[in-house]
This record gives sequence, structure tokens and C-alpha cells, in this order.
Amino acid sequence: MEEQTTSWSVFLPLHKHLAQLENLCKQLYETTDTATRLQAEKALVEFTNSPDCLSKCQLLLERGSSSYSQLLAATCLTKLVSRTNNPLPLEQRIDIRNYVLNYLATRPKLATFVTQALIQLYARITKLGWFDCQKDEYVFRNVITDVTRFLQDSVEHCIIGVTILSQLTNEINQADTTHPLTKHRKIASSFRDSSLFDIFTLSCNLLKQASGKNLNLNDESQHGLLMQLLKLTHNCLNFDFIGTSTDESSDDLCTVQIPTSWRSAFLDSSTLQLFFDLYHSIPPSFSPLVLSCLVQIASVRRSLFNNAERAKFLSHLVDGVKRILENPQSLSDPNNYHEFCRLLARLKSNYQLGELVKVENYPEVIRLIANFTVTSLQHWEFAPNSVHYLLSLWQRLAASVPYVKATEPHMLETYTPEVTKAYITSRLESVHIILRDGLEDPLDDTGLVQQQLDQLSTIGRCEYEKTCALLVQLFDQSAQSYQELLQSATASPMDVAVQEGRLTWLVYIIGAVIGGRVSFASTDEQDAMDGELVCRVLQLMNLTDSRLAQAGNEKLELAMLSFFEQFRKIYIGDQVQKSSKVIMGISLHQN
Repeated sequence: MEEQTTSWSVFLPLHKHLAQLENLCKQLYETTDTATRLQAEKALVEFTNSPDCLSKCQLLLERGSSSYSQLLAATCLTKLVSRTNNPLPLEQRIDIRNYVLNYLATRPKLATFVTQALIQLYARITKLGWFDCQKDEYVFRNVITDVTRFLQDSVEHCIIGVTILSQLTNEINQADTTHPLTKHRKIASSFRDSSLFDIFTLSCNLLKQASGKNLNLNDESQHGLLMQLLKLTHNCLNFDFIGTSTDESSDDLCTVQIPTSWRSAFLDSSTLQLFFDLYHSIPPSFSPLVLSCLVQIASVRRSLFNNAERAKFLSHLVDGVKRILENPQSLSDPNNYHEFCRLLARLKSNYQLGELVKVENYPEVIRLIANFTVTSLQHWEFAPNSVHYLLSLWQRLAASVPYVKATEPHMLETYTPEVTKAYITSRLESVHIILRDGLEDPLDDTGLVQQQLDQLSTIGRCEYEKTCALLVQLFDQSAQSYQELLQSATASPMDVAVQEGRLTWLVYIIGAVIGGRVSFASTDEQDAMDGELVCRVLQLMNLTDSRLAQAGNEKLELAMLSFFEQFRKIYIGDQVQKSSKVIMGISLHQN
């Protein structure tokens, strides 16, 4: 790859400044003395604002002896091309773009952070110049042509080419504060329509080529290429296609608004199959990115398909999930486990229960998912932040039961009680271990507890008789043990604390399942069951109130408050005429 000369290559006699600049870079990036670093920062700000900054940057890139000076040059150039006041002329920006591409092509073994900074510079020039024309041609849009020469060279060059596309996609997807949002959306929409699908297709084809070969993943360069390809594919699928700019924290409520022009890629089952095959053929350290891509693919908007196409797509998706559940070895990695839980949640957020039950392997898959969920809940200490997604799946499944019209059995009456039982018993069993080992108590995070209880409230109302019977049994056991301990002069504080912890969880859970009444059409029998649970909490409150002078338990008191809030919401006020069975149940027990 030959280096082209550029029109900004004319050097002033600046060599004497080179040593000074390199010394400032060293002070900025290496010194531990704050005063020296601040002085270097001030001098380098002046350098960035100097009229001859452009030529000095090229001098640093051409002749600088340290990676830090190259980084400074790339960073300064990025600031120059980004400024809104006194922007650089088009010719100069074209020259910088060409120079950067040639510089990267002839120096594939630069320090990683230098390569990254130069790629960032290319991406910024390309984005901000997206609508710039020269002789009726959009001069910054030939991005695939720009990287083709990298993709046809060594593995190191391929990594650079793929990283350029990945960073460009990410750059165009991100709004910045220095330019109007309308300009950002105009650029992003044009990029989506003119280039993004070609980039996605190229990425998938390169992944297919890579998976078709026996990848030597001990070779660090091939390792890096595969990682960059997966990042590129994920950036394409994660693109804000319709300009909603959703908060990432709510991503699991989103649908991926794939353009209609991409239909062919998703109707072709080999696209989906590629990622499931990759998951099983590459080391676990890569798998989270593969699963992240699958999460996005599973979330493509429903209207991309007709009913028959959607059923076929869902069938392939469920088959892939089934294969992972049957070979769960890689799920011992917390990152894989987390992404897989997200994938499971998408099965219900984007598809209806009536569609899922028609999938050929549904009975086996729902059994495997139930077993996976139960095992996950029992191992409460492993990846606790992932439980949300599993409970979200079961909450949505349970909430759909009254509305499903399909004749095929959904089998949730078999499996939701297992999930409910696993959640309740695992929380109770965790109390002793947390107290014994001094671990962080989940009950301290009231936001997380409330979120899980909101999900459990719907799951637990499905087959409510079983939920209620379990809660009565567990509550009676703990309450009796607690009362006996309080009456014993030799009871250890640890044993008392364990029973209080168990009762705290049970009071929270009873409040939650009573609050879950709003999700289902309730019967008199179920209201009577609520009465059974309510009276037990009231009896416990009498016991704890009598001890307040000697000792109180703040967490148990907070659980009581949560319980009464749910009870008031469901059975007091506007609902009073519907609460006769509850009141009757309470009265019978109080008498």
C-alpha cells in the first residue's frame, strides 16, 4: 500500500518544536506530579489552538518517536475537524482523511490506542462531512471502498478495516452536543439507507468465512479479528434505526426497528443459524457478544414478517435456544449467562404465547427453560442481576395465560408453580448463609426486591392454590420456630435473626401475591386464600409489636409496611364490596 502525498504536507521549520512537544506528551501521560501534568495540559491546549497546529500534527505523526506524540496528533486533528467555528476547508479534510487511511495502511502495528484514535478521527471526518459534495459526488460516503484494501491484506489490516466500519457505525449512531440533533438524525438516516445494510452484510459474510475455516484462536490476531467482527455486527443491529434515542437502561423493552429493505437477511435462516453455530464453536470469552447479537436479532419488529414467516423464524430461534439449554457448559460464565437470560426474556417480549405453543419443540423447550430457571434461582448468589430477565419471561408468560387462544397446551400450570417455589424457597434458604458469612443482604436493596416482587406477584397468581398452600406451610413453620425461640431463654441471637429474615421475605412475598390479584380475574376461593395469608401476617404483627420495647427488626417492619400497602390497594377503599371473603377469613382466624 503506497502512501499518497497530501496538500498539507508542506513543512515549516518546526523540527525544533518536536522534542518539546514529545516532552509535553510524556509529562501529560506519564507523570505522577499533578502540577507538571496541569502545566503540560495548558501548553498542549495552546498547541491545539495555534495556527500551525495542523502542520505540527503531521510532523508528530511522521517523525515522532513515541506513541504518545502520535496520540496527541490524532486527538488534536479530531478536535480541529470537529470545531463548528472556522471549520477546515473541504479539500483539507479530504486530504486528512486520505492521509489517515494511508498512515493506518502502512503502519498496521501501531500502539492500539493510537490506531483507535486515528480511526476515531476518520469516523469523525466522515460523519461531519457526510453531505459534503465535490463535483456532484458525496466525497465521504465511499466507506466500504475505503476499507476494501484493508480487508484484502493481512489479518492485522483486516482488523483495522473492520474496526473502521465498527467505529464509524457507532460514531454515526451517537448524537453529540456540539451539533444540532436534526443534523445528526439526517446523517444517521442517510447512512442507514445508503450504507448500513451493506456493512451488516459484509460483516456477516466475513463471520461466515471465519467460521467456515478452522480458526486458530491461539493466534492473537485471528482472536482480535473475530472480536472486531462481532462488535461490528452488534453495532449494526444496535443502530437507532428510527431515531428514538432510547435510554439504554430500558433496552429490554425495545423492538429493533429493522428496515424493510433488510428483510432478505432475516428471512434467510442461515443468518440466525450463523450466530448459534458461532456460539457453539468459539471460546466462552467471545460468546457474550454472539448472544448480544442474537438478543437483537430475536427482537426484530414483528411487522417485518407475515404470520407464516414469523412462525418459521420463531421456530429456528427456539431450536437455537433449545440447543444452548441442552449444552449449557458455556453458561457457567457470568457474562454468557446474563446475555442468555436476556435472550430468553426476548422470546416473550416479542412473541405471543399463542405463537410459542405452536412451535414444534415447545413442550421440551418450556421444560428446559423451567429447569434452567429453577436451577438459576436456587443458585441465588450467581449473577443476581440476571434474575430480572428470567422473572420477566415468566411474568409475561403467566400474564398471557387468560388470553391465549391456541388449542396447543401451554403447560404453564405445571411449570409456573415450580418457578414460584424455587424463588420463595431459595430466598428463605439464603438468609442463614448471608448471616453466617456476612454477605451483602439483598433485602438492603429495596428497589431490587420490589422489582422482583412485582414480577413474582403475577407468576405466583398463576395456579394460586399451590402458591398459597406453599406460603401457608412455610410461614407456619417459621412463625412457630420464631415464637419458640422468643420463649426460650437459651435461644441464640443468630437463630432468632435467621427466623426474622425468613419471615421478612415471607411477609414481602405475601404482600406481593395479594397485590397480584389485579392481574387475574379472582374467585371467592382465592379471596378466601388471601384472607388466610393476611391473618397470619396480622398475628405475626401482634407478636412483633409486643417485643418492640425490647427489640425490633427494621427490615421486618419495612416488609409489614409493604404488605399493608398491597392489602390497602386491593381490599380497602373502592374494592371494599369485593372483600367479604377476605374479611370472613380474617375474622374466622381472629376468633
